[in-house]
Amino acid sequence: MIKNGKLIVVSGSAGSGKGTVLKELFNLAEYRYSVSATTREPRAGEADGVDYYFMTREDFLIKVAGGDMLEYVEYCGNFYGTMREPVDKMLSDGYSVILEIEVVGALNIKENFPEAVLIFLSPPSYMELERRLRVRNSESEQIIKERLEKSKKEAESIIEYAYLVINETGEQKRTAFELHCIAEAEKYENRTRKDVPREQDLILKTAEANKIDAQKAENFLRNYFS
Repeated sequence: MIKNGKLIVVSGSAGSGKGTVLKELFNLAEYRYSVSATTREPRAGEADGVDYYFMTREDFLIKVAGGDMLEYVEYCGNFYGTMREPVDKMLSDGYSVILEIEVVGALNIKENFPEAVLIFLSPPSYMELERRLRVRNSESEQIIKERLEKSKKEAESIIEYAYLVINETGEQKRTAFELHCIAEAEKYENRTRKDVPREQDLILKTAEANKIDAQKAENFLRNYFS
């Protein structure tokens, strides 16, 4: 039985390829993107409701107090967060909603919105992550080291996620398809393959292959850092 859309939370370290993969994902189906709210001033060319929902600090904190934020964080003197109302509206309209967010925010979503589906996107190895960061040639050595160190802590949080998807280099279309399969599979109340239409079999098998548990997490981390 198909339900309303699902909130799909995607996390991954800088260099994991989230942006490229999500662009491919939006080409596969009619997903909606969750626009964050912020108290910082709009930059040149940014539009309210498109890049961010821009609001005053007072209004932001009122929403926090009223439980209207699924998650939020303060960074460099400004608040950033995910508003519940637009997410609920898109879900009730039957759309699956993509929320790209860091680990801390994802775990807050997990606590405040337990129906959300958490997916951790990762390169195949720590060595490959470092290579990707360096080949971009857009950051200083210090920034690269900081990103790599942060990625170690982020990778250790994968057990908190429902799915782990490996983004092999040059395989962003395949990776996007795996995310799509997970989003589609999660729409079914009963995900046993014999209880769904035959054409959905590949979707469910692909989703199941990416599910994470303690043993898979341990194996992944051992291989990732080897």
